[in-house]
Amino acid sequence: MSIPFNIGVLQLSMEPVRETVAMAKACEDAGFDAFWIAEAYPWWRKHSFEARSSTAILAVIASQTKRIQLGWGIISPYTRHPVQIAMEARVMQDLAGERFLLGLGASKIFMKEIGEGEGEKVGPATVMRESMEIIRGVLKGEAFEYHGKVFHASVPALKADAHVTRAVPPIYVAGTGPAMQKLSGSLGDGLLTASITTPAFVRYSKKNMEDGAAKAGRDASKLILGSVIVGSIDRDPKKGKEGAREQAAMYLANKVQNIKGSADVLLESAGIPFGELQPVADAMERGGRKAAAEAVSDELLRKVCPIAGTPEECVRRIEEFRAAGCTHIMLEIWGEDRTGQARLFGDAVLPHFRK
Repeated sequence: MSIPFNIGVLQLSMEPVRETVAMAKACEDAGFDAFWIAEAYPWWRKHSFEARSSTAILAVIASQTKRIQLGWGIISPYTRHPVQIAMEARVMQDLAGERFLLGLGASKIFMKEIGEGEGEKVGPATVMRESMEIIRGVLKGEAFEYHGKVFHASVPALKADAHVTRAVPPIYVAGTGPAMQKLSGSLGDGLLTASITTPAFVRYSKKNMEDGAAKAGRDASKLILGSVIVGSIDRDPKKGKEGAREQAAMYLANKVQNIKGSADVLLESAGIPFGELQPVADAMERGGRKAAAEAVSDELLRKVCPIAGTPEECVRRIEEFRAAGCTHIMLEIWGEDRTGQARLFGDAVLPHFRK
């Protein structure tokens, strides 16, 4: 059975909870398949936002939605022990059941913020592998002992009369570099790629995931490839790109620069040299995200490949990502009236992909 093409929305956990819940409900009403929460980090305070727990927010959303899939996109085992991740996953299973999707990644920016990972002898791929093994072992409910290079766990079995599911949610690996992307194919249920993903980077990532799956003797056609893509929409083409321009500016100025090395292929796939980012980064430090957006030229925005503009332009861009091998669009809507934008996507874009 082929993987269904899924179009969802991803939002950072940096805004008031009530606003995020309202956006999730608007996305469910609009017909989106999934709503993902990406964990923000304290760096956003520099730009008038506040970091919040993505696991807590998604639990609230689960209690107020009925149909839409709900995903952690992503949380990091550098900030939570895998046993704790399994405990929080139980909350989501209680509230959302099979709607719950678990995205796991190193989150290099967060690692930098809290001083983790630098100089460690064990790489992120090992951390991720051990985390997945522990999470799955704990959730299956059997007695579980684990002694790895990084993590240890000792968990007794669930009693037979415990009213707890023994199901394990799909676990997706977030990765930009080849080691993590191959791990997504060898051990995960799929791969999630970062913002500024282009169709070219989807093709690169898909090959790495497939290589990992082949080495492990797994069927790559059963794995998902989800990509975070900045976007905005309006009937007016210029206004429809404004939100995507601002969001792209924030990522180009900060996130991509903070994951140098891993981001090289990401930028190469987009045809963006690091030197082209400097004016955006300078504007961000000088005047914030609005100033940075003004520094993003039409040409630079084109290279980012946002799903942005008119409904017709958004349909064409989504088709490009689907043709490249992306199975799960994770659209990061930005700009004015985002709930209104969600409705317009639902009215004028999503029906094209439900035929």
